[in-house]
Amino acid sequence: METKPTEISSSKMFGGYNKRYKHYSPILGCSMTFHIYFPPSPSLCHKFPVLYWLSGLTCTDENFISKSGAQRVASSEGVALVAPDTSPRGLNVEGEADSWDFGVGAGFYLNATQDKWKNWQMYDYVVKELPKLLSENFPQLETSRASIFGHSMGGHGALTIYLKNQDKYKSVSAFAPLVNPINCPWGQKALMNYLGGNKAEWEEYDATCLITKFNGVRATILIDQGEDDKFLHDQLMPHKFEEACKKANVPLLLRLQPGYDHSYYFIATFIDDHIRHHAQALNL
Repeated sequence: METKPTEISSSKMFGGYNKRYKHYSPILGCSMTFHIYFPPSPSLCHKFPVLYWLSGLTCTDENFISKSGAQRVASSEGVALVAPDTSPRGLNVEGEADSWDFGVGAGFYLNATQDKWKNWQMYDYVVKELPKLLSENFPQLETSRASIFGHSMGGHGALTIYLKNQDKYKSVSAFAPLVNPINCPWGQKALMNYLGGNKAEWEEYDATCLITKFNGVRATILIDQGEDDKFLHDQLMPHKFEEACKKANVPLLLRLQPGYDHSYYFIATFIDDHIRHHAQALNL
């Protein structure tokens, strides 16, 4: 099985290149794809900081690259974008594709403990395997300078991963993140099935619970949330996270955007702010 990444497509954009790769993941036990956007390089030996994007439910590694328009500012700021897939694929686990909010395309960026879902180790894939793969195979990437952001389920992933690994990431932001999964239907379904009934384990993947455990968050957390998002009140609940940040004295910039929904139109509108937020932290 080829663990080294193989390039499967390349498209020039804003002077740089969107490149898609395939590799075998020992952690997930299947082949995976991911995208990198390489900005135009000022010199042969130049190294770019890395900004990881985690996508939401039903997405692949392609949605963000094709729909967000993030490459324009990533190019001018000199930041490489890395977009992994959202779950293992092709394992043919019974029930893996029965619903859109669990299984394939819905890895929730956690390490499953239930035997049936033992391949769903997206937390370790994003935090450990993928950065190691990048540092070993792409000398133009400076993986020690990294930040992370995401959308919806991916916003949940970005926040929880950042809070547990502040030594690995300089900054975090999110669009319409799932901030309190232990208290919403999407989260409860995923956490019960992947982790079982021990609620203490669920809290390890809940940003609102984690924020109180990790004092000393110094970088401002940026969150954009559309006010016309149909998932706002029953699934996303950003005010729960806002309250927890206030109690923990964590700097949060929560921007409620009137008229915007949960889509990539919303993401594309505010993506430049997020890229610049991270570029500032990465280039300090």
